[in-house]
Amino acid sequence: EVQLVESGGGLVQPGGSLRLSCAASGFTFGSYDMSWVRQAPGKGPEWVSTIYSGDGSTYYADSVKGRFTISRDNAKNTLYLQMNSLKPEDTAVYYCAKDDPGSEDEYDYWGQGTQVTVSS
Repeated sequence: EVQLVESGGGLVQPGGSLRLSCAASGFTFGSYDMSWVRQAPGKGPEWVSTIYSGDGSTYYADSVKGRFTISRDNAKNTLYLQMNSLKPEDTAVYYCAKDDPGSEDEYDYWGQGTQVTVSS
């Protein structure tokens, strides 16, 4: 079965950094595009970043561009999100998501999420 397990969240001060990890299993990780999606309290899901499987191309939401970096280690079946210069508005539950190859801009599997809180 497909499993996605996020880790690395926590409480950080504004301007701080966190590195999130997503351990994947149950599928050929290197063959699929992967994304990070976040959801702040009382708000809907917000796409954060995507990394392609083929050429490793990366894409970012304007709100995080220049501050976050998505990467993957296919040998370790792990997805990462390096988050720098964190802002209070980055506070959310961050989810690792496997892109659905049959539907554009949709996902077929999600992890349970990891909480990121940016506060002084």
